[in-house]
Amino acid sequence: MPKISVIIPIYNVEKYLRRCLDSVLNQTFADWEAICVNDGSPDNSDIILAEYAAKDARFKIVNKKNGGLSDARNAGMQVATGDYILYLDSDDFIHPQTMEIAYSLAVRDGADIVSFTYDRIYRPQLMVRHVLKMDTDNVIPKRMNKKYDVAKIKTLVTDDVYEYATERTHNKPGKKKKWLIKHCQVWKNLYRRELIADIPFIKGLLFEDFPWWSEVMLRNPRVTIAPLPLYFYIPNFGGIVLSAKQLRIMQSLCTGIKTAFLKYQQEATPYQMEQWSKNFQWYFINWAFRKIKYMAGAEDMSAARACFQELQQVGALDNPPYRWARKLRQDILNFIK
Repeated sequence: MPKISVIIPIYNVEKYLRRCLDSVLNQTFADWEAICVNDGSPDNSDIILAEYAAKDARFKIVNKKNGGLSDARNAGMQVATGDYILYLDSDDFIHPQTMEIAYSLAVRDGADIVSFTYDRIYRPQLMVRHVLKMDTDNVIPKRMNKKYDVAKIKTLVTDDVYEYATERTHNKPGKKKKWLIKHCQVWKNLYRRELIADIPFIKGLLFEDFPWWSEVMLRNPRVTIAPLPLYFYIPNFGGIVLSAKQLRIMQSLCTGIKTAFLKYQQEATPYQMEQWSKNFQWYFINWAFRKIKYMAGAEDMSAARACFQELQQVGALDNPPYRWARKLRQDILNFIK
């Protein structure tokens, strides 16, 4: 069995797929399998996948009917056999040493999760080039060529993920900004398979990372934080988040909030609930409520109102931890009257 299973959901990405698969093929770490989940892609992605599987048996193809990103990740997880799991979106790519670094740190520290980050220069660079109508497909980030000495990488190891994981955009008091695990993107981490094997993603949900990551944190994983830019995130200019209706985004956010809140009500310690509420729950409630201004027509407004009525009914709007959150709660209650 391989040390690492890379799960790659694939749908309509033939333009980027070779670059993604090449970044796996060119890893300095060799003991991996790539679970390529063809989620009913209508383009030529299947031909590209067959090409890579033919030249390297570590590429394994799972063909299924289209079910969306969450469903594809779940399908990949069902057949993954590695000790550790790495998620990679098929229009993105990774640094050649990503697996070497993450696996070495996981073994060294006995970590359940090794957290890294994405290149924060590359994505804005592509966004600017897109606005200027310049080529964005053949831009190679400079950091792809950087060579890391694993022994010299500075890390922080913690048994309290709640001390460092946050949706807040600013630093926590007394914490060094570089160590924060910001936001819930699942592709910024290497996971011990046993930790996440029975935590599925919610099918059909946008921003499915949030409820999934919330449940992962409940298990008190040991985490090694190595804030290296090992992941290269490509803006999908016509992608699901940018083109989705604002109502669907709101509904997905509210579903994620409700799902995670009920899970925390059932299983969280008081400390876990307090930290999750302060650093995740109310930031997502705020994000969801901001979508109100985009609602067009009485039907969409009624659907939006139903979202927040449901949050109120389950208790997810109770006990706001900040002054701004208390004001937000009152604004929501006024909205749903």
